[in-house]
Amino acid sequence: MHLGQIVTLTAERTPDKPAYIFRDQPTTYREFDERINQVANGLLALGLSRGDRIGLYMHNLPLFVEAFYGAQRIGATIVPLNPLYKPAEIAFILNDCQAKAILTALPFYPSVKTARADIPSLQHVIVASPDEIPGALLWRHIFGDAPTSAPPPAAIDPIHTVAVICYTSGTTGRPKGAMLTHQNFLSNCMQMNASPQIGLNEHDVVWVGLPLFHIYAMNVTMNLSVLYGATMVIMERFDAATALDMVQKHKVTIIQGAPPMYIAWANLPNARQYDLSTLRFCGSGAAALPVQVLENFKAATGVAIAEGYGLTEASPVVTTNAAGLFVKTGSIGPAAPGVEVRIVDPETGKGVPVGQVGELICRGPNVMAGYYNRPTETDAALKDGWLHTGDLATQDVDGYSYIVDRLKDMINVSGYNVYPREVEELLFRHPAVADAAVVQAPDAYQGESVFAFVVLKPGMTASESEIIEFCRANIAVFKAPKRVVFRDNLPKNNTGKVLRRELRDEAAQIVTL
Repeated sequence: MHLGQIVTLTAERTPDKPAYIFRDQPTTYREFDERINQVANGLLALGLSRGDRIGLYMHNLPLFVEAFYGAQRIGATIVPLNPLYKPAEIAFILNDCQAKAILTALPFYPSVKTARADIPSLQHVIVASPDEIPGALLWRHIFGDAPTSAPPPAAIDPIHTVAVICYTSGTTGRPKGAMLTHQNFLSNCMQMNASPQIGLNEHDVVWVGLPLFHIYAMNVTMNLSVLYGATMVIMERFDAATALDMVQKHKVTIIQGAPPMYIAWANLPNARQYDLSTLRFCGSGAAALPVQVLENFKAATGVAIAEGYGLTEASPVVTTNAAGLFVKTGSIGPAAPGVEVRIVDPETGKGVPVGQVGELICRGPNVMAGYYNRPTETDAALKDGWLHTGDLATQDVDGYSYIVDRLKDMINVSGYNVYPREVEELLFRHPAVADAAVVQAPDAYQGESVFAFVVLKPGMTASESEIIEFCRANIAVFKAPKRVVFRDNLPKNNTGKVLRRELRDEAAQIVTL
């Protein structure tokens, strides 16, 4: 089985069941399957085929879902692009993977038009637009009149055929293209669904508000829903109140979210007024979820959150509280079924005792084939079959893991290790703090010092000295921030991961002034 087949298989079981609901309009699995055939046949008519790379540059639209599976049906490789990317970023990625085509929507076409001249391999630009665009192909012309019958079967080996080249966010360096095979994706779907608390099925309704270009939404919501016949409720752009309206209206049973979403929901004054009684599972990933946010969300809505952990290179889920018999607050849970997890000394690679900090490594059929055209980086990440994540963690006697921090983000203060997440967890407990991020800053005396960026809650006030004293009163003095800078917001990517590199650069500039 491969990704190009899963819609057809579900359509054969439940042809009249809604595959997705968009702007309150349902599309059945039968209709969905026919639209995917049109995309597949249209791509073949353009001369695209197995192994060709196709960029996908748009926000959460049914077109994204149809294009994704249409490309998989002919054995092509999808290269998803963040809709916030600028022309230079688009050009870098599409040049790196030598893409032959890009599919986009009208609001994003100007960036593609600018980037196109710098992408020699790009043969086709296909735009969803009501009007003709000089130099571009229209979606309705290429796919609208294409046959709805199944295209000729493509020879797809699920183990070795790359379904997606998913570029890392670049928060720690230049983006690298993780090659994920059909087996990687489907294995992770099956691993997730074998978790005791998930068990997704045809009766489930899944809210899809995370950006579909990101591996989290792509596999944990989209592929998982399609494979097991659930209905997706697709949200174009996140808005806290509108999202809860959708949950209530469509009787959503499963939410997969990211910390900024839970922060927004927990801070909604009328959150308890929504009927969320149909929810049976809420998951969180993509970035660390502060314990205080988890507790605030449960207090505001009555719904618990099961936090998990993953990364692009693992398709993405590695551990999840859903895999355990119970949720441990602050933990990322035990390994997902079929995934092996170890905590090792970063220097020696040997396992560390229970409760001791080490690097989290994992292996399983969900782990990527490697980085596209990056043999050196691939060898550094994949050692003896184990994916070295670069994340520091501990593990308890029950096998539940706890992320401490990124290995590269650790702060060395006079020889003492300080983990930013520990300081951030404390900052979130200050009554005036809405959001916070901690990074290292150069320090002539200590080598490095702790530097905090803080966003205050509306109407609340606090001084730099007050925040520092609050920290010094609750953690070791060397862990407390030496400087605190207040901001209106923190720089984050689409899934809520703080762009620490940007903040480190800002902190370095401030301390050297």
